Amino acid sequence: MNISMKITIYTTKSCGYCRRAEELLNRHDIPFEKIDVTHNASAREDLIDRAEGRMTVPVIFFDDKVIGGYQELAALESQGKLPTRST
Repeated sequence: MNISMKITIYTTKSCGYCRRAEELLNRHDIPFEKIDVTHNASAREDLIDRAEGRMTVPVIFFDDKVIGGYQELAALESQGKLPTRST
């Protein structure tokens, strides 16, 4: 999987798993867009719509496909299935 896809993480300021997901992606030099829904009702509504009702964070998208939260991201890492940079 290459990094031509858009990766988006919905987060909140107090979410430890959100920070862990960001650190994991940063460790692999994988760019992502972070959307903080802490005090943003519009972004929270967008999250709920995109994630088919899921309200917990983090919620991580590869393009428009929700892959889950931190645990699912960590599982992809352990399986060697994280996106990689094209060379």
